[in-house]
Amino acid sequence: MEKDIIKKKLKDGREYTIRKDRRRYFYPSEWDKFYNSVKKPVFDFLINTGARIDESFYIRPMDFDFIRNNVRIWKTKTKAKKGEKFGKTRTISISSIYAKRVKKLCKNKEKYLFKGTIQGINQLLKRRLKKIGIEDYYNFSTHNIRKTHGMWLKAIGVDSGEICIRLGHDMDTYLNHYGSADIFNNIDVRRIEEFFGDLYQRKRRY
Repeated sequence: MEKDIIKKKLKDGREYTIRKDRRRYFYPSEWDKFYNSVKKPVFDFLINTGARIDESFYIRPMDFDFIRNNVRIWKTKTKAKKGEKFGKTRTISISSIYAKRVKKLCKNKEKYLFKGTIQGINQLLKRRLKKIGIEDYYNFSTHNIRKTHGMWLKAIGVDSGEICIRLGHDMDTYLNHYGSADIFNNIDVRRIEEFFGDLYQRKRRY
């Protein structure tokens, strides 16, 4: 509800919204409605990879391997508290369904696939969610898409360790900030399985 929105002001007078529920995940039906209304490829990349929004801005056509269906996320978060001087590159698999879509996108790009700013993409996300009738739209940011990716994988039985590797987190961080009890019903799970396709159901071919 609008009255539940908590806002704070920066020193320069700008306002920002405080998210009351940072573990708000997209239900599959909500995501379908949102994406069908916006059709912006960066959102497709985020939900299919669980990447951070700032990581997505550095993705290039050359970072995809369409023979093995994976993507190399090379500009990653530097975790200074853990003594890192550089972020750790991670290579993760993508489904053949998504690979076909992003391959078409790569044909028209020479360098970076996605343009924009973190603030701009987050504002677009909230505006569109509000427009399609998501009452607590203010609880969402692009980071909720990342968390949704992890929760969707959990819902279809992907091992927590594998999810941590995809997200670039250790188990403690995943459990404290990303993990949640199962919130999806059978209809949700069937849609999630359909969405990810063969991501974790690949068959050996000889």
